[in-house]
Amino acid sequence: MSSETMTAPARRRVRARATGRAPQDTRAGLWSYLWLLILLAFSAFPLYWMFVIATSTEEAVSKSPPVLLPGGHLLTNIEEVFSLQDVYFTASLINSAIVAVTVTVSQLFFCSLAGFAFAKLRFRGSRALLLMVVLTLTIPNQLGVVALYIVMGKLGWNGTLLAVIAPGLVSAFGVFYMRQFILTSVPDELVEAARVDGATTMRVYWSVVLPAIRPALAVLGLLTFVATWNDFQWPLITLGGTDFPTSMVALSDLASGNYVLYRRVLSGALIATLPLLITLFVGGRQIVRGIMEGAVKN
Repeated sequence: MSSETMTAPARRRVRARATGRAPQDTRAGLWSYLWLLILLAFSAFPLYWMFVIATSTEEAVSKSPPVLLPGGHLLTNIEEVFSLQDVYFTASLINSAIVAVTVTVSQLFFCSLAGFAFAKLRFRGSRALLLMVVLTLTIPNQLGVVALYIVMGKLGWNGTLLAVIAPGLVSAFGVFYMRQFILTSVPDELVEAARVDGATTMRVYWSVVLPAIRPALAVLGLLTFVATWNDFQWPLITLGGTDFPTSMVALSDLASGNYVLYRRVLSGALIATLPLLITLFVGGRQIVRGIMEGAVKN
């Protein structure tokens, strides 16, 4: 029987006999799909419940058995959220977009540039500096809040978006992640060839390194955007009580008070979640591609 007429399982068995290893069936079975569907249902149910309450009246929250079908009050609840005078929800969404986009673009540039330096450039103290970068990952962010607040106060930035943007312009995780990806994705020979052609260090970074690490940039950009958009603690500390909070701080304002209207809170949460869902839907394939490329190369 020729190799062209053999089925895929038969070809796998032939290769397994040639290499001396037992054949492995990599096809997903019925139970695998069943467990995946169960996990998907558990993961998606909070989002669905948020949508149900956002489209219902306040009485739907306390009904027994609970309401499981959407109502017809979504536009009314959303209009009520945007019309509140003491929450500034529209401004909070704009501020979150400004902060998330600025921090994401900044981290993509600075982290990839620092990762390139640690991976491909030879300079004195590189290992010690890389060790310091990695060690900062072990320090909880909460330990630096007081010092960060004092520094922002000295600069006169507390209560402004600069206080939220500046601490996130570069991250230790981003630097280490980009360094590891560049080590395996950009051959030293390619860098040396560019230098022989007369390229400067920035030219090598821009024309050789960046095109080769696009999947990693997509992964880092999506993770950074989601994390920055969802950040709550530091924006609450530095922007709490101002007229231009971020969306997460605005949601906490919706949930404050003696009597909480959950339809209003979950309507605001639905609006604040939509940009993340759209971003993950558009760039989810890039995340899988970047992770799989790193797994195959390592």
